[in-house]
Amino acid sequence: MKYTYLLINFFTILFPVILSFDKRVAFYKSWRFIIPGMAITGLLFLFWDVLFTIHGVWSFNDKYITGIEFFELPVEEILFFLTVPFACIFIYACLNYYIKWTINQDVARSISGIIALASAFILMGHADKLYTAVTFSLLGVILIALLFFVKAPWLGRFYMAYLVSLIPFYVVNGLLTSIPVVLYNDEQNMGVRIWTIPFEDHFYSMALLMMNIAFFQYFKDKKEAAV
Repeated sequence: MKYTYLLINFFTILFPVILSFDKRVAFYKSWRFIIPGMAITGLLFLFWDVLFTIHGVWSFNDKYITGIEFFELPVEEILFFLTVPFACIFIYACLNYYIKWTINQDVARSISGIIALASAFILMGHADKLYTAVTFSLLGVILIALLFFVKAPWLGRFYMAYLVSLIPFYVVNGLLTSIPVVLYNDEQNMGVRIWTIPFEDHFYSMALLMMNIAFFQYFKDKKEAAV
């Protein structure tokens, strides 16, 4: 029972690691581009995670964790910010290899603008909910940065990967919230759930993956430009 969250992390990353050595995608060759971005993004999200835990946004069920903690966080929660981005960047890389079609850049920018605008409206209506406020503030800032400063050309492919990543998302987060391993305080979110998963989780995940892929593309493109 105490290894439940640890096992969820293990199985989240198991197949992406094994399939990284497939000769066609050869994802293992991209690991060096993932690590810096995962470190930067992980530190930011773990900072919020510690604050969320301290302020009671969520808590962890002692029955399903090992009890090893760092800065108020179970070690399994720290691993979550490594295993999930790794698995999702693997999905992104596979789609880039196998599917040449992508969402039109103008359409992708429009989708990004709509999400950013919706985030602003949700933030205005739920500024008193800590999880909601941080999630949609962070997502809005990331989207604005990618749209107007980075001018990311890969947003169409990101949205394709994000849609595919929702399949493992519903499995992993569904397990975490239905067992439950992670207990959410509905006073700090909108109180809307899809199955047992808080509505905000979908966009917290989007922000996490978008930031990881932004750094992945930055380090990858920088290396390719130098060759």
